[in-house]
Amino acid sequence: MNLKLSTNSQYTIDNSQLNITGSKSETNRLLLLKALFPNITLANTSNSDDSEVMQKALAGNDEIVDIHHAGTAMRFLTAYFAVNEGRDVVLTGSSRMQERPIKILVEALAQLGVEISYQKEEGYPPIKIKGKKVTASKVTLAANVSSQYISALLLVASKLENGLELTLEGEITSIPYIKMTLALLNDLEIKTSFEGNVIKVFPKNKVETKEMVVESDWSSASYFFSLVALSDAATLTLSSYKENSLQGDSELVLLYEKMGVKTTFQNNKMTLVKQPDFKFENVNFELNNTPDIAQTIVVTCLGLGIGCHLTGLHTLKIKETDRLEALRIELTKLGANISVTNDSLTLQPSQNINENIKIGTYNDHRMAMAFAPLALRVPIIIEDAEVVSKSYPDFWNDLKELNFKIEELN
Repeated sequence: MNLKLSTNSQYTIDNSQLNITGSKSETNRLLLLKALFPNITLANTSNSDDSEVMQKALAGNDEIVDIHHAGTAMRFLTAYFAVNEGRDVVLTGSSRMQERPIKILVEALAQLGVEISYQKEEGYPPIKIKGKKVTASKVTLAANVSSQYISALLLVASKLENGLELTLEGEITSIPYIKMTLALLNDLEIKTSFEGNVIKVFPKNKVETKEMVVESDWSSASYFFSLVALSDAATLTLSSYKENSLQGDSELVLLYEKMGVKTTFQNNKMTLVKQPDFKFENVNFELNNTPDIAQTIVVTCLGLGIGCHLTGLHTLKIKETDRLEALRIELTKLGANISVTNDSLTLQPSQNINENIKIGTYNDHRMAMAFAPLALRVPIIIEDAEVVSKSYPDFWNDLKELNFKIEELN
């Protein structure tokens, strides 16, 4: 399904309000913890494809578990099935998932004595996991790997007989996501420590019965920060959000303040306001802790006519697609002057944007949603628009609520 997006030449948002689905990152962590500790209950969970795949995999008893495009589920379930004594599972996914590396996590679990074998190409899914009781407790891992590998180990650690001592070698990336995992464990009174490059999780057989409420997704909120920045005038309230969030992407508040968006919090809601007469300048952001919002930011900058230099993006090359290369291709089609390296992106300032360009989405939900706000500047076409269901199924309906003109093309 391809969608053509456009808006009125003067675009304003007048005190509108949207409810955003629960965080996919928090939901998938809590779904795994609920599988380990069934007496906890969850509220405001994500309705994303990824979370539904995760929930189905945890609830079933299939010998072959297909998680499709869900990278978080692949990493988390690898660790979960590995410590599920007596359970043998083949974990597989889409063709793209079978190109995304899993070797680092497999080798970490091997340090704990877990037996995992590759069914096709070494280092990549599908993998066969023979679940076993784990008594070893020490693992060493490179610190600059995807935080999902680290979180996968931490989430199952309290169920290991002797807990886990995880030593990270080098400079740690994506610290907010590691801290999110540890905070959720602490909410369940699972004891942890994070000192220097050593993380410890102590064993715990049972937790108290408790309801865990998922905060709404900050990555999903990023597209509305972009929308407000590109509008002529806007006041938009989003729920449910906390000022002191566990989610690393809450850094959006500070980043978009430099692009004319002021954020305030009240009663678990945040309100975004476009600042009148704001003086826009080129931006230089280090996104080591928040790489998932890079696509949103660079599209905002293109729409504002300003340049940007974004660094700390090395993990984007192994996402749903090589996001850096995808951005280079699609932004070039729009007339942008953009260059990328293995871990950075540079956009030159320009006032010219080509109209009615078809934006390829590469089976990547964030490509579709990040480019959508650009319709405030020029009509654009989003190819395979249904890909948004991976994290935010209601996205196009929410844009219609904000008076986007959305036309389905044959």
